[in-house]
Amino acid sequence: MCKVQKLSMDELNRKTVGEFKQSDKLPLIVVLDNVRSLHNIGSIFRTCDAFLIEAIYLCGISATPPHKEIHKTALGAEESVDWKYFETTMQAVELLKTNHYILWGVEQTHNSVSLANFTIDQDKHYALVFGNEVRGIEQEVIDDCQGCIEIPQFGTKHSFNVSVSVGIVLWEFYKQIFTFLPST
Repeated sequence: MCKVQKLSMDELNRKTVGEFKQSDKLPLIVVLDNVRSLHNIGSIFRTCDAFLIEAIYLCGISATPPHKEIHKTALGAEESVDWKYFETTMQAVELLKTNHYILWGVEQTHNSVSLANFTIDQDKHYALVFGNEVRGIEQEVIDDCQGCIEIPQFGTKHSFNVSVSVGIVLWEFYKQIFTFLPST
């Protein structure tokens, strides 16, 4: 049996909020289209912090920090990750298109691209839209996306929790954009 010892908090060598703000970010913005659950929003902040995401755009009914229920799962990531609020998701989409981001929805659609087959152009900036826990991404938003990415699933359920979907897709983007893990 190999002996495995957990790392201490000091050994994890985590960035401070200031160091995070100064770090190079993954050229990616996460757009939340009317995500209802504050715990999901907090989890998404935490995941975006872990992968050095550029920003989160909170749209429609998506709650914004500061909020104790977001903080409960974000654990402070709402302080490190930049975010903006938009009254409608289409306002965020228009800004992103103006700034030359390539928009992809993460949704089950006709002609969606399997995440397993999705290839990232490392010279581009991306925005990924994730939808409401029940209704998914609004159709008018999908209509303005380059396409939709679908996460392969093999069980009896037809969807992942939105915060889980964010983690799965961001990991794939991270792997493709950074061919090596940056030093901590």
